[in-house]
This record gives sequence, structure tokens and C-alpha cells, in this order.
Amino acid sequence: MKRYGFIFARGGSKGVPGKNIRPLNGVPLIGHAIRAGRDSGLLDRIIVSTDDPKIAAVAEEYGAEVPFMRPAELARDDAPEWMAWRHAVDAMEAEGHFDLFVSLPCTAPLRIGQDVRDCIALFERGGCDMVVTARPAERHPSFNMITMNDDGFAAIAMPPSARITRRQDAPPIFDLTTVCYVTTPSFIKRYEGAFQGRVKAVIIPPERALDIDTEQDFAFAEFLMERNK
Repeated sequence: MKRYGFIFARGGSKGVPGKNIRPLNGVPLIGHAIRAGRDSGLLDRIIVSTDDPKIAAVAEEYGAEVPFMRPAELARDDAPEWMAWRHAVDAMEAEGHFDLFVSLPCTAPLRIGQDVRDCIALFERGGCDMVVTARPAERHPSFNMITMNDDGFAAIAMPPSARITRRQDAPPIFDLTTVCYVTTPSFIKRYEGAFQGRVKAVIIPPERALDIDTEQDFAFAEFLMERNK
């Protein structure tokens, strides 16, 4: 079985400018994703899809391949990443068949190789079209999350049934994370999104599930890495 890891890193990040090659604990953000993929020991190739020559150069420095450049129209803020996935699949299948598509977003730098192995193992046990990752949610839509109507009045987002009066008795809720996605090239080409198929999830400890979208997230990641040294 050929398992390819993919890292999608466009150059136009606005929340944290230049974040994909910004140093985090002495290593560019994309370098952490490459290392986790390599440390998994299960990926035959680690491929970076980017529109930015600077990102491509850093990726190759840390041991990834950049066999193609992503078209500009697939690197805009409003471009669905699923289409970048499909472009990458088409580009690599032009070289030959591969069996497993493993996406390792740059924004989860605290993941470890074991997390990647766990996702691949769950997928290869069968019974699903995709594996995603999640972490236990800190808030519950039936108790701690609200909506606001046009008049400014608040309401519980998902009111619990009359039988459930405590959060502890409600079904557990999880936040999706960007640690890892596993599927097949054929699923990406056939469908338009992950939840159009049968999806299973690997639960990631909160300390490894941080998703970097803001400067605050970046600072917190630096704190966690310093603490864990």
C-alpha cells in the first residue's frame, strides 16, 4: 500500500501573516508538520502543495517534496481546500497510483507521529470513508453555548431534552481539530466534502490538538512547547 502525506500551505495567510514558515520553537511551522509525518514511519512520501516559492524552499529544506505548484485560483482565501486536495491527487496520480491520502495541516504543530499512526490504523481497519481528529469540547451547545436573535435576546443553542438537566448526562461533544485527515484519492475525486461519507474520528488530547489561527494561538503554542522541553 502506498501512503502519501500531503501538507497544504498557501502563502496568503491573513490571521498570522507568513505563519507557514514562521519559526515556532526554532522550527518553521511547516517543519513541524513534516517532522510529524516522517516520525509516523508510515508515509512513503510527504508532499507539499503551495503557491509560494518561499514555502516550497523551506519545505524542501526540511525533507518534503514539492513536485508541483498550486495554481493561484486554488490559493485564494475563498478557495475550498477540498479543491486543492483534488488538484494534488490529480497531480500525483499523473505519476502513478497511490492508495492513501493523509493530510497534515501546518496549523497543528503539537501533533506527534503516534497521532498520525493512530489515524492511519483506524482507517485501515475499514468501515469508513474518512478519518478525522477531534478533541473533547470545553463547552456544550445544550448548556454553555447560545444564539442571539435580531432583537438581541439570547437562547440556548441546542436545548436539551426534558430528560437531561445536567451537562454530565448529555451526550459528549467534540471539537474537530486539524491534526490529521485520512482518506483515499477516489473519495476526494468522487465527493465534495468529508461528511458526505462515513466518518470516524481519533480523539486527540487537548495539549496536542491546538489549531493555530491567530497570534494568540501562536503564542500559546510557543508556551506549550517551552513547557514541554
